[in-house]
Order: sequence, then C-alpha cells, then structure tokens
Amino acid sequence: MPELPEMENYRIQLSKHILDLPITEVVVNREKSINKDTETFRSELTRRQVIFVERRGKYLLFHLDNGRRLMLHLMLGGLMYLGSREDRPDRTTQIEIGFGQDMVLYFIGLRLGHLHLHSAKEVEEILSHLGPEPLDRRMNETRFNTIFGKRRGSLKTALLNQDVIAGIGNCYADEIAFAAGLKPSAKLQYLNEEDLSRLYHAMREVLIFATEAGGYMEMPFMSGDTLTGGSNDLCRVYDREGETCPRCGDMIIKGEMNGRKVFYSPGCQHDR
Repeated sequence: MPELPEMENYRIQLSKHILDLPITEVVVNREKSINKDTETFRSELTRRQVIFVERRGKYLLFHLDNGRRLMLHLMLGGLMYLGSREDRPDRTTQIEIGFGQDMVLYFIGLRLGHLHLHSAKEVEEILSHLGPEPLDRRMNETRFNTIFGKRRGSLKTALLNQDVIAGIGNCYADEIAFAAGLKPSAKLQYLNEEDLSRLYHAMREVLIFATEAGGYMEMPFMSGDTLTGGSNDLCRVYDREGETCPRCGDMIIKGEMNGRKVFYSPGCQHDR
C-alpha cells in the first residue's frame, strides 16, 4: 500500500504538471471507485481546474477552483500514471481525467481505493481523526516523545495507527524500527527517553530518505520519470526474509504481528 513517501512523491510530480489546467474529459470505468453517479461526477469535474495538490497522511487532496476537493486513497495496489493517449499504460484503469488535448491522468488498481468528490468541510470531517504528520515542522522531538511516551503496546502497532501519526504503513514501520535498533514488537511503555529519541530520528531519516528516492511504486509516474520507484531496492529489512542484515550480519526474520507480516534483524534489534 502506498505510504507517505509514495504519496508525497505523487504530490510533487502532480504539482509540476496539472495545476491550473482545465479538466476536459472524465472517464469512469468503475463506478464503485467514486462516491457519486458517473454523470454527476463527470459534470462536476469538467471545466474545473486543480489549483493545489495536498497530501494528508496516505491521502491526496486535489483542490479545485470552485472550493471542492477530490480525495484520493490508493489503498492496496493503486497507482497513477500521467501521459498521452498514445502512451497509455497497458493496465485496466478505473478513472481517467483528461487535461487539455493530450494529457490524461490514469488511476489504476482502484479495486479497494477510491477517488471521492467532497466539499472542504466534508474532507475536514472525514480526516479529522488523523494524527499529526511525522515530517511536519511542528512535529519536533518533544511532541513526538509526548505522543509515544504515553502509549502502551507494541511499537509497530503505534506507528501503523493513523490516529496516532499519519502516513506510515507496513513497510516503513519495519524500516523505522530497524533504523532505531528496536524490534517492531518492542513495548512502548518500557522505552526510555533515549529510546524514543532514537525512534524519532529514525522516523525522520527513513521517511525523508524514501521520499527523496521516489518511494517504492512499481511503475514510473510518467514517461521519462526516473525517480518514482527509486527506493524499491533500498529497504534494509522489509521483504528481506532470509537475507543478511546489512548492519550486524544476522539473518533477517519474517514474522507476524496482529495479522500483519513483520521483518526484523534479531541480531541488532532489541526490545529497548
């Protein structure tokens, strides 16, 4: 599932290419991916312009020139591609939004994901439960320690909880735990101030690095894009079962926690 680095990369790329262009065409191939009937969705978007693209956690918000918002959540397997009709990806698309004569934003893999049209107030209400952004300028070490220092339960469970902190998913939770030298199963109530400090800096390091590398998406965002997917091969423990740990040389283990797979190195990740 795309997480903060992947969605932030998309936000940056979209902001370079689609802002202030009139929407000239809307194709809906799967009505379950939207929250209105097809004709209403199409009529409300046609001739509108995207004036700003915002990311909130794992969501993207397309701000329209009439004050409304397109809210995207890609969920598992979702991705986007921006291109012409000629270089249309050989994939099933659920939604296509055309900008001008030969630029189309293709939404792919929205079997679980969605693209919904809302008012600004509705979006605010829907996303009101989300915790703070991990890389926001207001998220300093003191605030982080206050949030996590009061919690109980496992480290990974807290990192995945979007009500606690927004944007981190299965992959980067494991990578953050590894960078901090903590097991994903480490209990927060037993971590001291030094442990939490390592965790805070590990979170920033991992998310910034992955974002700058383009995230782990499986295909480029557009023709000539060499950034998107750049971190595919850079994970140090996630999906590396049986490989050698790059830090201690031990074998990386795959386990399960609350129904989710978890990867860690027992040689250099500890309970605290």
